[in-house]
Amino acid sequence: MYRALNFNAGPAALPEEVLKEAEKNLLNFSNTGMGIMELSHRSKEYQSVHDQAITLLRKLLAIPDDYEVLFIQGGASLQFSMVPMNLLGKDQEAHYILSGSWSEKALKEADKIGKTVISASSKDQKYRFIPAYNQNDIPDNTAYLHITSNNTIYGTQWKTFPSNEKTPLIADMSSDILSRPLGVEQFDLIYAGAQKNLGPSGVTVVIIRKELLQRSSEKLPAMLNYNTFANNNSLYNTPPTLAIYLLSLVLEWTDKKGGLQQIEKANEKKAKMLYDVIDESEGFYIGHAHEDSRSHMNVTFNLQNDDLSREFLHQAKEAGFVGLGGHRSIGGCRASIYNAVPEHHVEKLAAFMKAFKNNS
Repeated sequence: MYRALNFNAGPAALPEEVLKEAEKNLLNFSNTGMGIMELSHRSKEYQSVHDQAITLLRKLLAIPDDYEVLFIQGGASLQFSMVPMNLLGKDQEAHYILSGSWSEKALKEADKIGKTVISASSKDQKYRFIPAYNQNDIPDNTAYLHITSNNTIYGTQWKTFPSNEKTPLIADMSSDILSRPLGVEQFDLIYAGAQKNLGPSGVTVVIIRKELLQRSSEKLPAMLNYNTFANNNSLYNTPPTLAIYLLSLVLEWTDKKGGLQQIEKANEKKAKMLYDVIDESEGFYIGHAHEDSRSHMNVTFNLQNDDLSREFLHQAKEAGFVGLGGHRSIGGCRASIYNAVPEHHVEKLAAFMKAFKNNS
């Protein structure tokens, strides 16, 4: 069966094993005579899928018992609003570290809810690195500090994280959750759209420290209040059942691969293949991110001029590569190499990049 060389930034590649398993159950899940998307979300068959997804996520990320795992719709973009609506008090301020376009968008939504402060930013340097910050400058009454752990457009990634001892730490991990071991207790709330490493689009995972739920006002609309999801096991209304089923299968696949330690090793190896080509190209390929901020999920680069970039992308498309164009806001090239992108696909891309340089 033909499978594309898929380097899309999101929705992104899913493991072939997951798609095959889903295909087997598309018409008849668990001998019900119905597909998973046809089952009642109150049925015991779906309930087992739902609970299994939560259990596996807790296992893989070693989520402590004092955190809730929620499944919410609306993508990370809805979380840009839900976070301040639930956690930003009237007389408080929320601090944001800007490392790319998505953190800018999160800040823009929070501005509509309450007072915000930019704690650090690398925008004036075209977001080529994770900005330095000084947590001592953050006031004691700060509602939270918000970061974006990986920046898909610019190809940068946090390697170490701010402390949450003084101020609750919120992280948008949409594009690198499940890509490496993580100390969840370092954070007070993590949110992630599923369509990179977790599964298909349609479900967003929220991991929140239980004590933070006390901040949510009862005056909030039900579907914008974290307590609605926490008190109802994310089954207050009809959840995205098919997306959660596929999420569960991806988590099973991740577990069978050896968990996050093995996933991290594979991701490091894939990223090194491409960064080595860039670094050894004598300036033919120009990486966007500073070396100490390079993402293992999104490898961003340019060629020496726009004409050469266009020719590279044209020939790459002819060779079967999909999704290598940079984001429309900055152009250039980008290879997204999430967990499900096979190593041999990355090997093919590295070989193509070398051949294109030698033939240009």
